[in-house]
Parts: sequence; structure tokens; C-alpha cells
Amino acid sequence: MIWTAGFRTGVISPYEQLQFGEPRGFADQTVRQVLHMAGGGEAIRVRLTNRYGRAPLTIGAATVAVGHRQAALTFDGAERYVIAPGGEAVTDPVDLAVAAGTDLVVSLYFPERTGLATYSHLPAEIAQIVAGNHVASPAPAWSERVAARFHIAGVDVPAPPDTAIAVAFGDSWFEGVGTTTSANRRSVDFLNRRLDRGWVVNQGIAGNRLTRDGVGEHALARFDHDVLSIPALTHVLVHFGINDLGLPGMLGEPPVTADALVEGFTTLADRAHAAGLKILAATIGPFAGAAPGISTPEGLAIRREVNDWIRTTGTFDAVVDVARAVANPHAPDHIHPALDSGDGVHLNDRGAEAMADAVNLDDLAL
Repeated sequence: MIWTAGFRTGVISPYEQLQFGEPRGFADQTVRQVLHMAGGGEAIRVRLTNRYGRAPLTIGAATVAVGHRQAALTFDGAERYVIAPGGEAVTDPVDLAVAAGTDLVVSLYFPERTGLATYSHLPAEIAQIVAGNHVASPAPAWSERVAARFHIAGVDVPAPPDTAIAVAFGDSWFEGVGTTTSANRRSVDFLNRRLDRGWVVNQGIAGNRLTRDGVGEHALARFDHDVLSIPALTHVLVHFGINDLGLPGMLGEPPVTADALVEGFTTLADRAHAAGLKILAATIGPFAGAAPGISTPEGLAIRREVNDWIRTTGTFDAVVDVARAVANPHAPDHIHPALDSGDGVHLNDRGAEAMADAVNLDDLAL
């Protein structure tokens, strides 16, 4: 058996120029967070992160629960642990079986001021917060509910060495923006429900870009950490491009070119193949209904040009034509009205399911 990813979540710095969630820190507070498992096993290890922190992160106590079963989380046998700025930590193994598709609940007590937290900013899930140490309390009187994850990087499970695991590496269309909060209706969740073997972990970051930093490190910069570090990985699915085309206007940057996107996608494919992975590329989803400045005639024209290249190039092992799967057939630069979350740029639950259904499972072949 090997330890591999049963759950992952993409994290960002709280100090970035463009922020879609509110950064925050903690002091003498417990934070309880729900993690929807992509894969299961007979034990778990929780991965915590202070990757973008500027102060040491003290974990005073922590627990993990599945249903009514709860266990303490320790670090080399100790309940208290300090993660240095820029560091990450993995808990001791816990003999707590968890099945794919179930929820793991992690409670972390931060006794000292943390500074602004490394976080997942739009995960379609809620963190609950209360003053004091309540990691073992079944139902404390939560004082806050925040739509984010804090200091969580993932969960490892033991699995046979031939377990097939894929990673969904991309933007908000993987992370789940627009889908029902706490309902596990992200495109990756729907895709996992279709699989008979193996699973897909989610490394989507809303606002993330292929070619430039801005909201999270760009794809080429985070590829080693968020993709290649996963044991037993066989496939990577990518969906990038909307933010490359839509965010420059918000950030005062020059627009990205089709050539730059093609070069970025090609580099991703080359790095995946060099690591022995198969890569499935999704066409760039429609976003003509987005706010002015995000949706521009120039950006939409580049989207069409790059999508034509994705569909016809031999660069990838397979293509997932998300753009066609969710487009309004009468106005293909727009999301179909029945699949639109309401903002013109994100999918609702039905749209996320349509995105997942666009994946040919023979291409994924987990």
C-alpha cells in the first residue's frame, strides 16, 4: 500500500492584489471544515499548510471525524505542533476508515494569533468558527460561517500502488463557483460519481490563470507542487483560459495573446508527458455574459481561436469539449441559460454535471 491523495484543495496567498474572498486570521479559535473525499481508504492523514503564511502557525489541538466516529490528530505523537512560515505538515496516520464520496470533518484549534491564513477562497463549502478550543465538541454554538477553507491542503489515504488517480487542474469551473454550497455538485464531484475505478482530486482555483500569477500562482508555476507531487497519478485534466482572457482588464495588464495561451498549454502537455502522465485538455468555456471588461470582443475571439487549436492539435491525449457541452447553441459565446449560474461566466449545478458528462471515460481510463 502507498499513501496517496484522497482529497486535495488548491490554496492561495491572502496577500494577493486581486481578491474574491476575504482573507482572515485566527486567535484562540476553533475552525471546523468539511472535506468531501474523492477517494477512500482504511486510514487517513491530514495535510495542513502555512505555505503563504508570514508567521509561525501553531496547531493547539485537532480532530477528524467521519459520521459519529471521531479521533484526535497528532504530529509525531504530540497534539501541539508549529508549522513554520512557508511550510506544510502531515499528521500521524489515523485508523479511521473513510469511503469515497463521504465527508470528512476536520476541526483545528489555533491558540495563538495566526496572521492571515493560507486558504482556498471559493471552494463551495463552509468553514465554521467559534472562540476557544472546541475540537472535540460535537456541536458548539458556532459564531461564524465563512465560505472558504483555511490551512487545509489535503487528505491522504492508503491505496494499492496500481490505484489510478487523476487531478483536475484549473480554475473556478473545477473549484465549483456557481454550484450549490455544501452540496458537492462541482464538476469534479459529478465526474467522480461516473467512475467505476480510481478517482479525481480537485486542484481548481477560482481566478487562476495559465500564463500569469494573479489569483494563486499560475498553472506552470504550481504544476510541480499541485500535480506532480501526487503519488499514483495517471492523468491530469486541465481547464484554463477564461481568467487569462478576462482578468487583464481588471488588473491593468496587457491582454494575453492566442500564441501565449497555445505556448502555455503546450508546455503543460510537455511537462505532463515527461512525467509519464496523460493529459486531457478542456476547451475554454463560454463567458460572453460576464461583466463588461471581463467579456470583450477581443477576448472572445481569442477563445474561439484557441479552442479551434485545442480541438485539432495532437498535443493532448484527449480533448474534453466543455465549450460545446455547455454553450447556448444560438449564441455559442454564451453559457446555455439553463446551465448558467446567473453571472454569465460560471456554471450552475446542471452545468457542472454537463461539464463532467463531456469527459469520455475511455479517454480518462482510470
